[in-house]
Amino acid sequence: MKNTLPILMIMLTTACSPTATKQALNLSIHSPDKHLTVVLVQQNQGETSYHVTRNEQTVINASQLGFTFKNMPPLDKFDIVKTEQKSLSTTWDSPWGQNKHHQDEHNELLVALKEKDGDRLVNLRLRVFNDGIGFRYEFPLQDNITDVVIMDEKTTFVLPEDNDTWWIEADYDSYEKPYQHTPLSQVKHANTPLTMVAKNGLHISLHEAALSDYASMTLLASGPNSLKAELVPWQDGSKVKATLPFNTPWRTLQISPDAAGLANSELILNLNEVNQLADTSWIKPMTYMGIWWEIHLGVGTWTTGERHAATTARAMKYIDFAADNNVGGVLFEGWNKGWGEWGKREAYVVPADDFDLQKVADYARQKGVNIIGHNETEGRIEAYESHVAEIFNIYSELGINTVKTGYVAEKGFINGEHHQGQYGVRHYRKIVELAAQHKIMINAHEPIKDTGIRRTWPNMMTREGARGGEWNAWSEGNSAEYLLTLPFTRLLGGPMDYTPGIFDIDYSHFAGKRYNWHGEPQTGDYRVHTTLARQLADMVILYSPLQMASDVVENYEGHPAFQFIRDLNVDFDSSFVVEAKIAEYMTVVRQAGDVWFIASATNNSARTLNLALDFLPQNTDFIAQIYRDADDADYQTNPEAYKIETREVTNKDVLTMVLAAGGGQAIRIIKK
Repeated sequence: MKNTLPILMIMLTTACSPTATKQALNLSIHSPDKHLTVVLVQQNQGETSYHVTRNEQTVINASQLGFTFKNMPPLDKFDIVKTEQKSLSTTWDSPWGQNKHHQDEHNELLVALKEKDGDRLVNLRLRVFNDGIGFRYEFPLQDNITDVVIMDEKTTFVLPEDNDTWWIEADYDSYEKPYQHTPLSQVKHANTPLTMVAKNGLHISLHEAALSDYASMTLLASGPNSLKAELVPWQDGSKVKATLPFNTPWRTLQISPDAAGLANSELILNLNEVNQLADTSWIKPMTYMGIWWEIHLGVGTWTTGERHAATTARAMKYIDFAADNNVGGVLFEGWNKGWGEWGKREAYVVPADDFDLQKVADYARQKGVNIIGHNETEGRIEAYESHVAEIFNIYSELGINTVKTGYVAEKGFINGEHHQGQYGVRHYRKIVELAAQHKIMINAHEPIKDTGIRRTWPNMMTREGARGGEWNAWSEGNSAEYLLTLPFTRLLGGPMDYTPGIFDIDYSHFAGKRYNWHGEPQTGDYRVHTTLARQLADMVILYSPLQMASDVVENYEGHPAFQFIRDLNVDFDSSFVVEAKIAEYMTVVRQAGDVWFIASATNNSARTLNLALDFLPQNTDFIAQIYRDADDADYQTNPEAYKIETREVTNKDVLTMVLAAGGGQAIRIIKK
């Protein structure tokens, strides 16, 4: 649906920037609610920049646009050929998500640019939403140019002050880094999303949307409070190899007056293309569990041998528990015969001698449980691509419709290319599209970062792309503060398979049974750094449509708190963050049919939060099932102390939630 009412203001006036010439041309466009304004400024020499304001306060100072190419002059001085403007207000539905129904309301400016002293053409498309902006470059078909090699993208983001910033160090092959919280001036080179809070309280996150056949964008310090797009290179040093016509990804700024609004933003999704799958009936969100955590703990192994974890008998035990406890799927890592012999067929398609894949698949089908296949690649992309069609064919015949892929290769793919470069982007997309042909859902680990392509390819369900829960098994682990940073950084891109739900917080159930990667007794004092109630809350807070209850089956058997996971429906209709402060606390509400799931969490400081239940329907009585920290709970000294309570509530009630240090609360509300 298009609305062609004129929204754009085009002014041939003196620019307000003190460095502008009198002949500067300003193109100004507002958000639908008029709070955000983007101004494109072109000097008479052809230099073109943009700046962003919110309620007349600067968000982005004048920032450069342009490119450098191999064997071509730079493209950064332009004449404006023409402009087009339109306004869009429409809604669209997705087969799954934090929300099923979405509103896309924005104003758009398309500026056709011509090289100042040449014939090359490029379009700049700019969209302004109430929750931020996105812009991209579009290279149309044109005379004398068929292919280009981009050596650098000159897009910059110049902030007006030294904002409070949450970021991870740039790494072209891994996002599994601890988040740093520093002034912007201390950022040298960062991955996206990068999130900031200005001195006036405005929350800003820089990222990209619709990354497709292009290099991933990192952010490189380029001056005082200035960040520049730094594209992940190919081995030969080039950044992007493209044939015209092509578009870059959208460069995005999500902008909100508070943290809750930032987490509620759907700008990234709205900038992606529409769903390409005619039939999505086979795409089903679910909780899952499986043979995984015991391997990270060092109780079992991926490889065959005395402690091999993925045996037929143990797989069937997990299937039985899942079937009896409303868990949708089971994952088996280390099922394959050639674990560690990457590149050989046995590493991808041949089951281990003690794992009967046909028997396990038949048993799971009989029990109504989905198997999640596991494909580790070690970054041997050519080898995996040579076998993946056979793998997916085998899985389809066995009724396996979900695959967890893995790319453990911290120094890049085996061929020397980077995970986050254009080569990697192409590979990850190839797997998603091939999986769609076989009606297979994907959960990618060591992935390309999420930029919202789940709208276009909704079988791309979830991914890792940050330090996940397994780090708690064999390292200093992840803090409660880190977990409350993720919703405002990594999860702004999309769902994360973090793997929460650990009940044995200090691993005491496996005392004396753990081994390190070298097969030696595990002596490290490792543990989870939250309370048990917080582990339940994280099942709701850390959104994933494939949400893993990640502890071993024995720790769940007979445990009263597992009832929350048993009742959890991750196929949500709507979600919203009620209140939050980055890295400190958060409360989120998710609705699935006529059931509401609520979760609150805090960092290492105990706190009390209040939640008004005015989102519930009026004149209806409800039951709140509350899983909370016990009065004496503490993530360090008494992490597994919890209480289960029920109370009658209506939409006029206010719940008072007392959270222990490192703690949380999970609530299920149903009609009475």
